[in-house]
Amino acid sequence: MDLPAVDGVSHRWVQARGLKFHVAEAGSGEDPVLLLHGWPQCWYEWRNLMPALADRHRVLAMDLRGFGWSDAPRRGYEKENLASDVLAVLDELGIERVKLVGHDWGGWVGFLLCLRAPERFDRYLALNIPTPWVSMRKTLPHAWRLLYQQLILAPWIGYLAHRRKRFVRAVLRGAGTDPGFWDERTLAVFADNLAEPDRARAAVQMYRVFNLRELRPILRGRYADKRLTVPTRMLFGTEDRAIHTDLLSGWEDHADDMEVEYVPGCGHFIADERPDLVAERARAFFG
Repeated sequence: MDLPAVDGVSHRWVQARGLKFHVAEAGSGEDPVLLLHGWPQCWYEWRNLMPALADRHRVLAMDLRGFGWSDAPRRGYEKENLASDVLAVLDELGIERVKLVGHDWGGWVGFLLCLRAPERFDRYLALNIPTPWVSMRKTLPHAWRLLYQQLILAPWIGYLAHRRKRFVRAVLRGAGTDPGFWDERTLAVFADNLAEPDRARAAVQMYRVFNLRELRPILRGRYADKRLTVPTRMLFGTEDRAIHTDLLSGWEDHADDMEVEYVPGCGHFIADERPDLVAERARAFFG
């Protein structure tokens, strides 16, 4: 599948940890911003944000392992391992410190990165993702919202759903308040990419590993003794059907400098649905 074109964006592949990672790049200068996508997307999630920041920053959008145009191995989809991938790519690029934006799984990995290596991240903008301090008590009433994950991780079912493309298109269209903000070309980029066999398998592994190995320790306080020292802002579309605003609480006792801005009338894919707002907040926060 050919890379989609975005004005001013070039592409490179970085060898790290035995894998080849794709990184899209725009702008220049010594003030880098790293963008981390979520499921079921890739670097192209940031097609609107990259040009909006490129006049001030060197903007890097990395494809996580298994997604976009990065390698898709069969294993290694623990989210702490994805965080290690990101740090290794930054090392290979010779970048010591970045400003960070993350959405969905990229947002979760973003929190893990800021907890593990705060010296590498100047500021963090998180989009529609819970923090690592979500509690069992807050989660249980909303467990039904996560039933789609059981579909994805089920043997063969999630794999075949991604292969047939309609599933990804339906998820993207159904997760916003107005599906009209998607165009067919953009839907095709995401759906066609994840329809490739290795990437369909990787998408399943993202959820299978999370539900079978990671979720219970998180709810039992895996990160309870961790403190977020990186200045952090979160934008959260309140019409998110998978993540309720109740799941955002719990960070107050764990963060030195964090604020949450709720965006009414916006769903989960906030960078696609409200790109101008995300760009405005990123420019203001990053300075």
